Amino acid sequence: MKISLSWLKDYIDVNNLKIDELEELLTQTGLEVEGIEKFETIKGGLEGIVVGEVLTCDKHPNADKLKVTTVDIGEDEPSHIVCGAPNVDAGQKVLVATVGTTLYPEDSEPFKIKKAKIRGEASYGMICAEDELGIGTSHEGIMVLNTDLPAGTPAAKYLNIESDQIIEIGLTPNRADATSHVGVARDVHAVTGNKIQWPDINSFSTTNTQPPVKVVVENKEACPRYSGVTIEGVEVGPSPEWLQNKLRAIGLTPKNNVVDITNFVLHEIGQPLHAFDVAAIDNNEVRVKTLPKNTVFTTLDGEERKLHEKDLMICNGKDQGMCIAGVFGGEKSGVTEKTTDVFLESAYFNPDYIRSTSQRHLLKTDASFRYERGTDPNICLYALKRAALLIKELTGGEIKGEVIDIYDKPVEPVTVNMKYKNIDRLIGIKIDKQKIKEILERLEIEVSNETEEGFVATVPTYRVDVTREADVIEEIIRIYGLNNIPLRETLSADYLSSFDEKDPGKIYTTTAHYLAGLGFHEIMSNSLTKPQYSDAVEDLNSEEDVVILNKLSEDLGVMRQTMLFGGLEAIARNQNRKQNNLKFFELGKTYRKKGDSYQEGYKLALFVTGDAVEENWQSKAIEADFHYLYGKVLTLLKKFNFDNITNERTSDGVLADGLTLFSNKTPLVKLGLVKNDLTAINDVKMPVWYAEFDWDKMIDKKDNSVVYNEISKFPEVRRDLSLVIDKNISFDDLKETAFKAERKMLKRINVFDVYEGDKIEEGKKAYALSFVLENKDKTLTDKMIDQSMQRLIKAFEKHNNAYIRK
Repeated sequence: MKISLSWLKDYIDVNNLKIDELEELLTQTGLEVEGIEKFETIKGGLEGIVVGEVLTCDKHPNADKLKVTTVDIGEDEPSHIVCGAPNVDAGQKVLVATVGTTLYPEDSEPFKIKKAKIRGEASYGMICAEDELGIGTSHEGIMVLNTDLPAGTPAAKYLNIESDQIIEIGLTPNRADATSHVGVARDVHAVTGNKIQWPDINSFSTTNTQPPVKVVVENKEACPRYSGVTIEGVEVGPSPEWLQNKLRAIGLTPKNNVVDITNFVLHEIGQPLHAFDVAAIDNNEVRVKTLPKNTVFTTLDGEERKLHEKDLMICNGKDQGMCIAGVFGGEKSGVTEKTTDVFLESAYFNPDYIRSTSQRHLLKTDASFRYERGTDPNICLYALKRAALLIKELTGGEIKGEVIDIYDKPVEPVTVNMKYKNIDRLIGIKIDKQKIKEILERLEIEVSNETEEGFVATVPTYRVDVTREADVIEEIIRIYGLNNIPLRETLSADYLSSFDEKDPGKIYTTTAHYLAGLGFHEIMSNSLTKPQYSDAVEDLNSEEDVVILNKLSEDLGVMRQTMLFGGLEAIARNQNRKQNNLKFFELGKTYRKKGDSYQEGYKLALFVTGDAVEENWQSKAIEADFHYLYGKVLTLLKKFNFDNITNERTSDGVLADGLTLFSNKTPLVKLGLVKNDLTAINDVKMPVWYAEFDWDKMIDKKDNSVVYNEISKFPEVRRDLSLVIDKNISFDDLKETAFKAERKMLKRINVFDVYEGDKIEEGKKAYALSFVLENKDKTLTDKMIDQSMQRLIKAFEKHNNAYIRK
């Protein structure tokens, strides 16, 4: 946002502040100054150019078309200047560029005036034409002035050339109140105490007659307040120079006096306005309403747009759109040179409506920028009267009929209960109560119901972002000055809000560090994806896609239903660059539409492809497989302190074969080999092992406590068994049987060999299992060990139909 220093001075005196002091003041109050640049109505500001008087003018002795002049430029001696203009003559007042001056011609490169000899005659300066000064296009001759100003007077004074300092402010979204010069002046006033001077509207008056234009607000949710007035007999034309310069200084292009006034008031006090040509308002009636979906409306830029059913429109008496409310005007209702009567609108529109409409149509205007952040509903009339008076003054029009103001439910100021103890606690130091009151009063926040413990703060309606105690405290501290609060030796922070014991952000950071330690790299994919992906997966329903209304492209047309394809795209990109051994993880949301509602939830995805362990001088490469990924998944679940982990074999639309892991019957993660037809979509030619955690369930069950057991004083004992079992029996089945049979002494069980072949009967497999036994109270005897192993053997034979190999 651009603020003109000279314009700012119209409302508050900042002459006691240097520009760098003002920059620091604004930045410390939260209006961060990103840069300051110089603005001049004419480039260079005509610096070095003065009014001169031609004393003598003689023909050049060596050139027919040149003349030799002496010119008084206000110095001790006249300047000797050679001039080629046919109209130069003695007795003229002219504009002279002195030696050392840089000129910025209208249609050529800048050049510097130097001492020169022209055909043998010395020349110390140049008598200038319009185009040479950059103030016009004429080059028929030098400019001859009609002025009594003495020689040596700066040309900038004669031509009323203005220079200015333009302050570029990086405005944060919450500071809707500071989107104008008066808004910035308020913060300067709050810090310095310098008085604000608002533009005077006391001369505003109307005739006691029926308004020429009638207004009907049909959608009062979208338009809580609508004000308007008619000005008749206007003469539309160029704005005066002072108004054009104000707008040019902040980067706006002047249009005509009526439109320029609406832009001027917008940047003056922050209230958007719109001017309609009364001749384009059929039936002299304005209707504020929405139109049917896909109604075609042509905006000022000549583009036809299909309206959404929630786009608020300003319509005429025939329900034809004239303007997209708060966003963009229409092609047929704007003010032109033929306009004689103007209807001026000043309204308060619901920020949610404006924000959605602006985003849907990709229209970002100065008006929508303010409306979608929240304007002051109680400034509508002031802005209307201010603009109407300027239109009357600059166009010669007359204000007709009473002001229309439809405002059924006035917006009341927010009241906040304040406690001094919370102010002191959050700021970190004790500020004098009188100082707090003074700061708030300068911010126009009314203090009432004062007690020793606190007070009630009434916040003006233009501060839409100040609604809580913490917000008011923030206002106090930004005006008091963060730089005035000393740092403690031990830094600490405090807060008003309460937070969950579990911090999802910290839990994820810890998880991410752990996975990075295992050799995984984090990826971040776009939540927007291709609609074709949901068609490719059997378990996904394209009707459940969350479709983007204002999609940037078809490839970014829907929200993802699975994390899979973002990872496959990353794998394909890396493999195309000869990076084949990949381990990725990503945390993100997936989205689904369920009827009229939406579902979204966090998922943690792991991807492994290529070699899990790369070759080195000691060992060969080890290719990634299911067991590698399964081990990492189990380790991560254990870090979350999950117990009673069970699994079920699964194959779905994503996995050709895999497992779903449960904790106490709650599904936590599915993992396995991605189907070939899905990897082929992204041209991934290597097997991809994939795991997807239900992160929300992981967070819900996350146990932050540290679980530990005292180390046993007595030694462990290992025993091995070889079992022949049916092929459909898993190691988890055997593990469950073992721990049920031997609860006290069995510490660990592991499978260290698997055999399937012609040495055993068809449909069978052999597992070699190791068992670690331990008694925490005493040393195990051979008898105790044998009894324990016998219990295990009987359990395997009974529950798993196992045959024990001797």
